[in-house]
Parts: sequence; structure tokens; C-alpha cells
Amino acid sequence: MTATAGAAAPVASQAERPLLRLDDVHTFYVHVHALQGITLEVFPGEIVTLLGGNGAGKTTTLRTISGMIHPRSGTVHFGDDDITNVPAHKLVRRGVGHAPEGRRIFGRMTVLENLQMGAYTRSNKDELGADFERVFALFPRLRERSGQAGGTLSGGEQQMLAIGRALMTHPKLLLLDEPSMGLAPILVEQIFQVIRDIHAQGTTVLVVEQNALMALGVAHRGYILQTGRIVLQDTAANLRQNPEVQKAYLGG
Repeated sequence: MTATAGAAAPVASQAERPLLRLDDVHTFYVHVHALQGITLEVFPGEIVTLLGGNGAGKTTTLRTISGMIHPRSGTVHFGDDDITNVPAHKLVRRGVGHAPEGRRIFGRMTVLENLQMGAYTRSNKDELGADFERVFALFPRLRERSGQAGGTLSGGEQQMLAIGRALMTHPKLLLLDEPSMGLAPILVEQIFQVIRDIHAQGTTVLVVEQNALMALGVAHRGYILQTGRIVLQDTAANLRQNPEVQKAYLGG
């Protein structure tokens, strides 16, 4: 997989400005060149997936977008704004929500307190009630366990809580990093149905996922990363039919 296919038309018109654009982004961990010229776009109303093996740069891409780390060169735009060097807490206020790899919930806090932490930076407190209800409608089990410590939840419930906490930021763009990792197959199905539901409610989604079959089943477009570079991009339907993608990621 060395040639890059032309980007397919997303849900939004290509004439519309992307909600997110990375342009020739190079990100380092000290001397390790983790992202080596990443260029990608996510348009309003899309689900886009990033696929690749361990160490390909998927998590680093999301961390660069969310401001947890900053690129050494290249630019990141969110809407009309250059957010390349904007810190993470300010990006939350601008509408970038991030459910990180490994969930990273607050284990000693209750489910409700974890969700409240997701809304910590919000100024429109009068809308919080509706957002709590949105999360509890998506994840009824969190309502049942709202007073339970996050660290005592099952793995699947903790993943629900991580996504719910990110939704409490009221994001325009939701970044999901390996939402199905470590989950039983029935819970994987539930998580991806929730991703569909979140998208149907109007949130644009960028998802990193090792389960390529599930990710391409919900996404409109996808990018394949290898060792810090995008080597292929296309519609999800075309990627599912691509023999190299089938061989590398779909068990074909």
C-alpha cells in the first residue's frame, strides 16, 4: 500500500469547507518522528476512520488534533481557525471532544461526577440537563450506575463513560480512540451503534479503530496510516473492497 487514492466525496459537498484539516503535519516525541507529513480532512456531517497497525500514528494524530501535543511543523485548522498550537483545554471550549485510548476515567469519582468533569469548561450550564439526558439515553446503564465509582465499572461500562464524558463537552467534532478495545463482541456492536446514533444527532466523528471491519461499516471515508504516513484514502465502501486492505486489515 504505497499509492494514495484520490479522496472520495464525503457526505458534505467538497465545495464546503472542512470542519477539520491537517496539512503536512509532522509530530515528534522528542527525537521520534511519529507523524511524517499527515494531511487529512473531515467534513461536517461525516464519520471518518483512521486505520493502521500498532505504531502507525493513529493515536498521535488524535492527540495532535486535540492539543495534547503540538506538531513541530504543519498546520491544524478547525473550521476557519488555526488551532495548531492551541492548548487542549481551550480546544474543548471550541468544540473538540476526545475520548482517549484506555478510557482514562476518574476511578474514584462516581459516574455522575465523571460526566460533570466533562462539562467543567462549559459556560452554558443551563443546557447541561439536556446533555445528561442525551448521555443517559445513549447509555442507559450509566443512569443505573450514576452513583457508582467509575473504577468499579466493567470495561464496557467504562468505555461508555469515557464517550459520555466527551459528549458532555458538547462537541462539534468527537474524537474516539479505539472505542472497542478489549470489549466482548456484543459490546462492540453496541458501541458502534452508539457511534451511529451520535452521528445521527448531528455530531461529526473521527474514530481510530483496530477493528477495521466495524469501523468501515459505520464510516463514510477512511485513511490508512503506516509508520506515520497516510498511504491510502478512499470511501469506506471502496476500502472494504480493496484487496490490500482486505488482506492487511479484514482477514481476507
